[in-house]
Amino acid sequence: MTSDSESPPLKRQRTETGPVTRSEIWYDDGNVILQSENTLFRVHWSILSQNSSFFRSLQGLPQPPEQPSIEGFPVIELPDTLPDVETLLRALYYPTFLSKKRLQLSVLAALIRLGRKYDFRDLLELAVERLIYENPPTLDGYMALSNPRYNMTCIESYTGVYFDIITLARENNILSVLPCAYYRAVLFSDQVFDGIEKKDGTSTSLAPIDQRRCVLGRESVLKQRFRPGYTLAWLRTWDDHDDNCTAPSKCIKSRDELFRKYTVDDGRLLALATFQLKGFCASCKGHANEAIVAGRKKVWEDLPGFFGLPPWDELKNDL
Repeated sequence: MTSDSESPPLKRQRTETGPVTRSEIWYDDGNVILQSENTLFRVHWSILSQNSSFFRSLQGLPQPPEQPSIEGFPVIELPDTLPDVETLLRALYYPTFLSKKRLQLSVLAALIRLGRKYDFRDLLELAVERLIYENPPTLDGYMALSNPRYNMTCIESYTGVYFDIITLARENNILSVLPCAYYRAVLFSDQVFDGIEKKDGTSTSLAPIDQRRCVLGRESVLKQRFRPGYTLAWLRTWDDHDDNCTAPSKCIKSRDELFRKYTVDDGRLLALATFQLKGFCASCKGHANEAIVAGRKKVWEDLPGFFGLPPWDELKNDL
């Protein structure tokens, strides 16, 4: 790369929005120049075409006479935002850029948007893999992350990240992450309509379609969790298990206390939760655990439908 003092003369000194400047991503041996907003990037056709079928095809097209150029190299104007283009190029040129344990969601968003648009397939798939890991389409994947409490491991967390994940996934047809993402949003936030203010002073909010899905989904989960076959149904119906109980009065009391606790505390969904079962005999505790495990499986199977989505096997990712 050249230093700032070696910046080459630019034939196009200004645009309608201000002067054209050179990015730090400027290679002396580069043979193509990308422009985003008022910033130029001097890079290599070989790197672009190796990773993108779009640029591979573009490289083979004859350049029109009016094609802008700098030092004889074509300037390709991209309509994409400057942060997105810079993120894409850093991912292509800096080997350690994508090796961090946690990446910012804005990085993944840029790679998903431009990866789909220009067919940088490897970068697109790497970004989508992180979204899927944090919002898995399987119950085993969800439980592995959520026990005892969910903390993001490969995406940097911040206030409002759940809302931003929903928007990113829906806008880019990454449908398999939506059921889990919606559930996490209503599990950890009660600001579906008001939006969430971030620490930097900006705010994030959900589109009307996502607000509707969250509200209806939360209501559906709350209604279903005590119904037969679901996670908390055992608190209402004990079937014939009382015959095996070794401490009936103690177990009935414990069950009644939990039932009152969870019916009064409607703020917690608990549909996929784990429970500390205290005050039960070994037989009743085992029965309850079996019912909870089976109930979680049923909730997970029905989770897409709660949020107005097709079944799991129809939720494909448009890559």
